[in-house]
Amino acid sequence: MASNRRLSCAVTFDFDAMSVWIGSMKSQNPSMISRGEFGAVAAVRILEFLRRRRLRTSWCVPGHTALAYPDIVRRIRDEGHEIVHHGWVHENPASFDEAGERRVLERGLEALEKVGGERPRGYRSPAWDLSPRTPDLLLEYGFEYDSSCMGSDFHPYYLRRGDRWSLDGPYVFGESTRLVELPVTWGLDDFPPFEFILGSNTGLSSPSAVEEIWRGDFDFAYANCHGGLFNLTLHPQVIGRGHRMLMLERLISHFENQDGVVFEPLGDYARRWRDENPLEAWKKANPAFVGPR
Repeated sequence: MASNRRLSCAVTFDFDAMSVWIGSMKSQNPSMISRGEFGAVAAVRILEFLRRRRLRTSWCVPGHTALAYPDIVRRIRDEGHEIVHHGWVHENPASFDEAGERRVLERGLEALEKVGGERPRGYRSPAWDLSPRTPDLLLEYGFEYDSSCMGSDFHPYYLRRGDRWSLDGPYVFGESTRLVELPVTWGLDDFPPFEFILGSNTGLSSPSAVEEIWRGDFDFAYANCHGGLFNLTLHPQVIGRGHRMLMLERLISHFENQDGVVFEPLGDYARRWRDENPLEAWKKANPAFVGPR
């Protein structure tokens, strides 16, 4: 690790567009679905901001979005940002049998490769939902990392497969795999505090309140998690509103002003972390992630 790299900051954008309302919300309401159209407007606004600040980021894109907005997705690629697999139409993998989950992975890959010309190395599940089969499928399809789980906060770990659990027995830890897990948290996601959904999510929080939380988590990670990853999850259709963009600009300025903070895509961090933390050595040093043996 470079001596001046104290904390990595991954500013990530889930460019769901209409897919979140069609897939996750299962909406037939043109007004609700049109919220996703604003995501395309906001994506261009955000790309301009990132260009001015010279930041490289990760964009988690469903295949459905890539086909709806191919020019924007190609611009994301051409401006040096990473494209991450984010499902087909923002569906829950656990809603399918194995064949169905496999097909969703393949449809997303096909669309992203067709539009972007590259096969994504990383995966982020829609709404961070996984099935017990998901780690095996990600390994089979050659993914290098996942960013859907919450077993840590600012330090990556190797994702397990084959965990077992029940109501009447102890938790059984499975096998650590070569998949690097770049953990997330709903507390560093803009959708819950900001997006209003009648009957299920109040949203519409003051940006100053959210800014305090995100800045506090960043400051803690900077002080206590040397070499770690601050992983912020944003949605263009959410963060792209004017007052929230102003908050994001203030936060980015605060991050930039700390010595030893670097901004990088998830994939760059995952590759370096794996090189610095060989699986077998990491398992010996981190028994809490491996479980009793």
